Amino acid sequence: MTDRDDHISRQRFMEELRRYRKGSVSRRHFLGVTGLGLATVALGQGLGPRRAWAQEGIGDRVAIATWPNYHDPADFDAFTQATGAYVDVSVFGSNEEMLAKLQAGGSGWDVFVPTNYTITTYVSEDIIEPLDLAKIPNYDPASFDPRFAEAGTVDGKVYAVSKNWGTTGYAVNTTHAGDRQMTTWKDFWDRTKEDFSGRTMVHDYQLTTIGNALKYFGYSFNSVDPKELADAEKLLLEVKPHLFAISSDYQPSMRPGDAWMSMCWTGDASQLHRDIPEIAYVLGREGGEIWSDFYAVPKDAPHREAGYALINFLLDPQVNAREALFHGYPVADKRVNALLPPEVLNDPILYPAAELLAPLEFGAAVTLTDPNRAELMARFKSA
Repeated sequence: MTDRDDHISRQRFMEELRRYRKGSVSRRHFLGVTGLGLATVALGQGLGPRRAWAQEGIGDRVAIATWPNYHDPADFDAFTQATGAYVDVSVFGSNEEMLAKLQAGGSGWDVFVPTNYTITTYVSEDIIEPLDLAKIPNYDPASFDPRFAEAGTVDGKVYAVSKNWGTTGYAVNTTHAGDRQMTTWKDFWDRTKEDFSGRTMVHDYQLTTIGNALKYFGYSFNSVDPKELADAEKLLLEVKPHLFAISSDYQPSMRPGDAWMSMCWTGDASQLHRDIPEIAYVLGREGGEIWSDFYAVPKDAPHREAGYALINFLLDPQVNAREALFHGYPVADKRVNALLPPEVLNDPILYPAAELLAPLEFGAAVTLTDPNRAELMARFKSA
């Protein structure tokens, strides 16, 4: 006989996960309550003791700047146990924030996670270093899909290695959608002004918020044309009074039902739909964004060896597979995909139909530093 309940509800799991992320419960408590303790032990045995990432003499700390809901905390714990280096995580909502922090100097980061279209800017600003691939033996360029990995190479030098990729659409709680099917960005913006008024969120990120407003008119997601940006601004200012919030961290509002709809990235959509099946993910049929994210090292990284060790650890295929199962984003490494279950590889949120992917655009470098887009976003937020 035992008094342990072998089943934990999704709601209870997410409650415990949020408590663990906030640091209000220990890792031992989280693993015990959720039943993941034995699974973690088994995975640890499968990985073997102190593999290639377990470098000696890397210090007691490593700092990473990354995106919301983007890593399994248990993997950071495993890295600390293997190396003795604590992982200090900073979370950002836009590439503009990351760029400004690095331009100011003294970020304290050893690793950061830029998006494909930003890397050439980091190189031209001389704030990112070419990677010493000898320190990342788990990186095998032949294993990565070039479409999602090649942006990390500039002028023949590798400045960043692929983390994962995804799309930008919107999450909608279909409980509130009625019989009106939602398939486009026009639906998103129009219904925000109608029955979703006060319940919609947009990113605190000019690339996606302005880009998806541009799609309402059929313009390019990356447009910097003044007339087209003026049309997008008019739409955004019309919508502003109807928004619940402007934030790139929207899960805390979508989960309890405070918000009903939000601009959304692939992994957040996967996590939300997994836990709340009535939340659907929509890729606007007019197009929008496809993107890839990378690991990179700033030139002024204070714990450089620890940064390389962390990247190498996270690129281990078995670790990366655990990361993918946690964050719900597709990975461009075929070694990782070989370890993932079929239901993940066949998930239409992660791998949309070809007709939905075809009109999507990778972000363009010009959008990161275009003053008109930056000023538009500032006016929108302050209105």
